[in-house]
Amino acid sequence: MTVRPVRAALLVLLALAVAGCTQAGLPEPRQASPAGHRWQPEPGTAWQWQLDGRVDTSVPVPVYDIDGFENSARTVAALHARGAKVICYLNVGAWESFRPDHAKFSEKLLGANNGWGGERWLDIRRPDRLRPMMAARMDMCRKKGFDAVEPDLTEAYRNRTGFTVTAAQQLAYNRMIAGLAHERGLSVGLKNDVDQIPQLVGDFDFAVNEECAQFGECAALRPFIEHGKAVFHVEYKLEPGEFCDQSKRLGLSSMQKRLKLDAWRRPC
Repeated sequence: MTVRPVRAALLVLLALAVAGCTQAGLPEPRQASPAGHRWQPEPGTAWQWQLDGRVDTSVPVPVYDIDGFENSARTVAALHARGAKVICYLNVGAWESFRPDHAKFSEKLLGANNGWGGERWLDIRRPDRLRPMMAARMDMCRKKGFDAVEPDLTEAYRNRTGFTVTAAQQLAYNRMIAGLAHERGLSVGLKNDVDQIPQLVGDFDFAVNEECAQFGECAALRPFIEHGKAVFHVEYKLEPGEFCDQSKRLGLSSMQKRLKLDAWRRPC
């Protein structure tokens, strides 16, 4: 049976509309973007970082950093609807007993407790063993519609992990993590690891830093600013009056947060 041109066009439009939605009525996950089209946050971009509790989507900032496992595609879509970019928090340096994929990690990959309940350092000397799990987590972030990834605990070589990790092994692992994000069209931030910034600034799209003012390390973040890449920075113990002047001079995106990283914030 021949379909008339007008009817054929309507059928095509209907098929496209159906293909663009999930069963829940949300947009299909975006496909990986070419490297030149990844989101690149600029120095001084305001942000919110909330890993505890239901995300308060009303904070008037252009960037949110939220937990990748605990938040749905619907939350990400709600933030996108108000024009915000959304970063997916993931722990890439430690095993977490409370994550749904915890059973996929072999006991041989687990080291000492890292000071947080239910967490143990991962043996990053075995990137071949960790790559599949980390790739699956990146896939989760992409499918939920996140724009970027914040990989946590990327400086095992400076900690007592139960393994003897070298700086070179840390560099290799961090570059693998950045590559996994980029392969999926996601931007990726370097979390802390201040000493390796000169070697890694070209591999990462922005930085996330905790307490550089407290420890006198903020100047070490300049390479990101000089490359036109945002540095998202928080202090826990210091008041804004103790670090905001320096942050503004350096071009950091700074605020005070509680250690539990709930919705409360005091930006510069």
